[in-house]
Amino acid sequence: MRFEAVLDRLRAGLAAELPGARAHAMLAPQPRRDWPAGFDPAGIRHAAGLLLVFPVGDDAHVVLTVRADTLGRHSGQVSLPGGVAEPGESYPEAALREAHEEIALATTGVCVLGPLTPVDIPVSGFRLHPILAAATARPSFAPADCEVARILEVGVADLRDPARLTSMSFSRDGHEIVAPSFHLEGVHIWGATAMILAEFLVLLGWAP
Repeated sequence: MRFEAVLDRLRAGLAAELPGARAHAMLAPQPRRDWPAGFDPAGIRHAAGLLLVFPVGDDAHVVLTVRADTLGRHSGQVSLPGGVAEPGESYPEAALREAHEEIALATTGVCVLGPLTPVDIPVSGFRLHPILAAATARPSFAPADCEVARILEVGVADLRDPARLTSMSFSRDGHEIVAPSFHLEGVHIWGATAMILAEFLVLLGWAP
């Protein structure tokens, strides 16, 4: 999809009611994990992730990261650049700071468009706040040692391609989990990242 057309659609979508849970459900793993009984919401840790749209030629792309194998429960998974919001820091500030730290994004050339719908990740105790942003030129990226194994520059047209949509299955805590995913660049994009991308794509008219 052409970069300028994508920006126009995103701005229009952000000005209306977000598709939120309806979009997330399209790519949510099943069965969906909930917060445990008796869980105190005050214990949720808040994180922010940057969903950055930028042009490669005339075509819109987004940047994702493959997490290093040393990062615990979510190691090796594909994610947005992001991390825990520090005290007194807004979610856009946290998302931009983390993107600078993880992929060396020069944030001075980035325009924040607005927030997407947060996604709860009970398996690790986080609520992830996606921040949609745009850069009018292709940024330069470099992975942070020990945090990012690989940087992916993914075409929006590829994400919209039905041939890229698949699923994977695995066992967790004695339960069989089926997770819809995008299969791109030799990796599966699933879980919270796929759910956030689903909302992003629905804003662009995607209907898988």
